[in-house]
Amino acid sequence: MKKYANHIAVIIPCYNESKTIASVIKEYQAAIPNAGIFVIDNNSTDHTGEIASQNGATVLYEKKQGKGNAVKCAFKSIDSQCYFLVDGDGTYPADKAQEMCNMILNQEAAMVTGDRLSSSYFSENKKILNSFGNRLVRKLINLIYHTNIKDVMTGSRALSSEFVESLPEISDGFEIETEFTLHALNNGWKITEIVIPYKDRPEGSISKIHVFSDGFKILKTIAKLRLKKNTKNE
Repeated sequence: MKKYANHIAVIIPCYNESKTIASVIKEYQAAIPNAGIFVIDNNSTDHTGEIASQNGATVLYEKKQGKGNAVKCAFKSIDSQCYFLVDGDGTYPADKAQEMCNMILNQEAAMVTGDRLSSSYFSENKKILNSFGNRLVRKLINLIYHTNIKDVMTGSRALSSEFVESLPEISDGFEIETEFTLHALNNGWKITEIVIPYKDRPEGSISKIHVFSDGFKILKTIAKLRLKKNTKNE
């Protein structure tokens, strides 16, 4: 039996986000007042967990490093009708969060994703390689699946409980966003995208993504899941 139950669970996986976590919690508390706010502290060394607890979040601790491990911890511990995932770095304003959750609760989609790439991402994000990687993965998946997904790797997404329960064992790291999208495409789950605002990290906040190593893992994930889909159809 899962330890926590909330109609809507806002899940914020974090590793050393002490500069931004308090403001992120407050913003999502205001945007979705009836949600439970859960911060998954993934071995932070800068008091992220303590700050989150002081600001009203329920803090879970996951010692296995990696965003995927933090999300798996949340899914194992929390029972919810709508799981809303967002990063703790302050780059995803909460403007559309309630609307995204409502679409899940009204069974309009199995996954609602926040599309950054159609709004301010390319003007706000100062890291050229990150922007290139997002474009590359988007084009690759749309080519392979003959679809028109706008933002494959967004860190803002709402998932239904049925979708979460259907997930196979997910990866440990940043590949999980791509895995969620491919799992939906491979199994016919409805994806709805909503354009959301995006802002760059504040000064002093450091990205945890390693462009080349994590990019390779994402490309490997695409190949693995596409091969699995082809094998299933034979």
